[in-house]
Amino acid sequence: MSVNEKKRGRPSGKGSQLSQASIIEQAKNLMQVEGKIPSIRKLSAALNVDAMAIYHYFKNKEALLEAITVSLVTDIYEPKTNAQWQVELEHLCHSYLCLLAQYTGLLETLLSMKSTGPAHVFIDRFNLIIEPLALSDSMQENAIGLLGDYLHGFALAMKCSDGALTIDMCQGALALYCRGIASESVNR
Repeated sequence: MSVNEKKRGRPSGKGSQLSQASIIEQAKNLMQVEGKIPSIRKLSAALNVDAMAIYHYFKNKEALLEAITVSLVTDIYEPKTNAQWQVELEHLCHSYLCLLAQYTGLLETLLSMKSTGPAHVFIDRFNLIIEPLALSDSMQENAIGLLGDYLHGFALAMKCSDGALTIDMCQGALALYCRGIASESVNR
């Protein structure tokens, strides 16, 4: 009879290499390969730990999902505050589309989540970029809603196009979008 090498129960103090960060990194690696958030079992097998050890770091699967998706979205473009807002917005949108293309199941995961943590990362960066426009709160909310819907639709179309649609092809629509919100700033 073989001995099970898998560590059982809670992680063992100082010698344990298991941490929130290592769990998140392994989940991101599995997600990139498999195109979806890994199950707790698959994640624990990849980490060579008992599934319950993961719950020592995350109270439930939703908390783990939140941590993984926030970690992924945090990797998108960080805007510069003194740069031209249109260029910064284009960089932010392109990096978000690249992220959604790199992790094929991420869009569906984000859209089906109850948590809004990942959205807040994008929204905070968006708000920083458009701050010079001094849009009203309602206009700012409409602008982020429209942009989010457009980017998610474009990401889905890219996924379905078998490479015929590329990220650069959104440039014209983003330029039109920028002119629209810039005109709202002028009209205030």
